[in-house]
Amino acid sequence: MSQVAIRAEGLGKLYEIGGPAERYQTLRDVLVRKVTSRLSFRRRQSAGPETSTTIWALREVSFEIRPGEVVGVIGRNGAGKSTLLKILSRITPPTTGSAEIRGRVGSLLEVGTGFHQELTGRENVFLNGAILGMRRAEIQRQFDAIVAFAEVERFIDTPVKHYSTGMYLRLAFAVAAHLQTEILLVDEVLAVGDAVFQKKCLGKMGEAAQAGRTVLFVSHNMGAVSGLCQRGIWIDGGRIREDGDVDDVTQKYLTLLSAGTFVNVSRHADFTIRSVVLRGEGGAPGQPLRPGEDLVVEIAYEAQKVLERPAVILVVQSVKGSCFAANMLLDGGQPPALSGAGKLRCRFRRLPLLPQNYTVQLAMRSRNREPIVDMQDVGGFSVAGDLGASGFEGDYRALAAKSIPVMIPYEWIWPDGTVREVSLGGPGRMTETVGAGERTPEAGS
Repeated sequence: MSQVAIRAEGLGKLYEIGGPAERYQTLRDVLVRKVTSRLSFRRRQSAGPETSTTIWALREVSFEIRPGEVVGVIGRNGAGKSTLLKILSRITPPTTGSAEIRGRVGSLLEVGTGFHQELTGRENVFLNGAILGMRRAEIQRQFDAIVAFAEVERFIDTPVKHYSTGMYLRLAFAVAAHLQTEILLVDEVLAVGDAVFQKKCLGKMGEAAQAGRTVLFVSHNMGAVSGLCQRGIWIDGGRIREDGDVDDVTQKYLTLLSAGTFVNVSRHADFTIRSVVLRGEGGAPGQPLRPGEDLVVEIAYEAQKVLERPAVILVVQSVKGSCFAANMLLDGGQPPALSGAGKLRCRFRRLPLLPQNYTVQLAMRSRNREPIVDMQDVGGFSVAGDLGASGFEGDYRALAAKSIPVMIPYEWIWPDGTVREVSLGGPGRMTETVGAGERTPEAGS
């Protein structure tokens, strides 16, 4: 087997802002390109610097991925992650540089990529398999598993134009994951679907990795990336910023977010988020929080038009995944309207978080639940401090960074009736109760 499954050398992609969309290639274009490229694709041409009407989505991106590697690609929205996968999938050619894929590729870049609306689910499974280079007998062997995974047995002979978004996504992922391609490219498949489906997706990608398939996985879910991948590539501003061990790369990414960097990507030209600041109650932005301290998220905005009953969603995440959220769609906390310049704040009381690094994601929806700001990383913060100061005595407390991050108050009740209460929030939180009596031990006792 070749020692390189994917190789990129100096990849760059220049887009014209407001220019004509790239036309789709005809079958003739594809066949000619395949013959001339010998299963690789190269495009080298002189490209000048970025101008006011152009933008580099990728610039000088080079890496090699060995067969069987599972690589997570992380970065902010607009960093160039999806553009990279589109180049590797041969959806779009690079402006500069070259990319080479050695092996059959299965890709899931968008919901239902490659599906024909008028064909049934069954017909689309066979069509996609043929496009991926699979023989009909191979597709037939996997067909039942694909349909069972997607949970669309009743609708498999229904045209996919009648499918819901969830059905569409499940079947598209099932086709890409079950057909025996050597390389699997996945872009934010976990952004849609319920928790059960997301767990199935991760499990299937884990099986693909264990079977020796090469996986390139783009996600904002640091927990999924850390749990699934061994190697991480962090793309920032179209360039590779870090490439190495997945835990090291995600840690550096979260550390940068802790500095409060933020780029607005509001969908509405008349609504802008100017900044998002994360800080402890009464503290300066960027300073670590203590276990049990309040976290304040301050969102500075400018609305040129009145925005009625907007809903804000904030999600706090660790490298192990989502911890908790504040969701106006759930709690009904929408303000009547936002207009002009102002600030919206959310205060999380007494964070039940262990010393680790965390990110905050933000999304906004209109009163009709239409996206104003897509879910995105808007900043990060860290929790630091000696758990011994909160009365924690366990030998494991020095390794809290590797623990499940959320610790809600709880208590142990011993056989003799002793009650040991546990909570974050300051010295002396661990108490012992024997019968009707109670004592609060000294911190660290």
